[in-house]
Order: sequence, then C-alpha cells, then structure tokens
Amino acid sequence: MSAQPVRIALVVSEFNYDITKMMEEKALSHAKFLGAEVPVVFHVPGFFDSPFGVAQVIKLDYVDAVAVIGAVIQGQTKHDELIANQATRALVDLSLQYNKPVTLGVIGPGASRAQALERIEEYSRRAIEAAVKLVRRQREMSALSHTPGQTLVVE
Repeated sequence: MSAQPVRIALVVSEFNYDITKMMEEKALSHAKFLGAEVPVVFHVPGFFDSPFGVAQVIKLDYVDAVAVIGAVIQGQTKHDELIANQATRALVDLSLQYNKPVTLGVIGPGASRAQALERIEEYSRRAIEAAVKLVRRQREMSALSHTPGQTLVVE
C-alpha cells in the first residue's frame, strides 16, 4: 500500500452559510488530523449545485476523493427532500462514473436549524473519514492479488 497521502477535494454549499462555513472549517481540520491533504475547496451556491462542483474537481488527477459539505434545512414544503434526493443521486452517479469516492457530509433533509447546528462537527468529520477510508481501501484492493480458496478482507 502506498504511503502517499489521501488528497480530498472539498465541495461546500454556501446556502445556510452560517452552518456550512463552520462545517468547512471542521472538515479541513479533521483532514489535517488524519494526515489527508485538501488541495482544492470548491464553493457552490447550494447543495443542489454540488454535483456540478464535484464534476469540476473529480476529474483532477491530484484528487483521490471528493467530500461534499452542506446543510439542507427543512422548510414548510417538501422542497428540501426534492433537493437532497436529486443531488445525492447525481453524486452517486459521479462517484461510479469516475471510480473515485464521493462522500456526503450533508445535514438533512428534514433537519431544523437547531438540529443542523448540533450536527456540524459530526457530519463534517464523517465525510472526511469516509473519503480517507475509501481511498485507502481502494488502494489496498488494487494492490492485492487473489489466491484461489482465499477470502480477501479489505478494511
């Protein structure tokens, strides 16, 4: 397995900026703690725009994974669910298309502002941790050779 650090692009939604700015700071801090590099932070207007941001950074050869940060706060309609479902589906598609992890540190849908404030650190850390783990496991998997009758466990 390579000792090369994991390089994560961070895509950050500006909508609910008071929350997402703190999430960005926590994500950057946690990446540093885990020994990961964040060579690019790409801001998008809202979570719905995050697939566009991911499409811009996922193609970069110096990016191993993308972590998406955002907060989709519940309103008086189901608009938050529509936004979250459509954007998330597109993010999964991009991850599979480019064979690079795209992880989700998005609070909501259905979260109140108070709930979002409580979850800032947890969701930011989870997105970074998932990106680091997936890249390391992907690297491990590509370095393995299979022996018939052996079960490979990648953790």
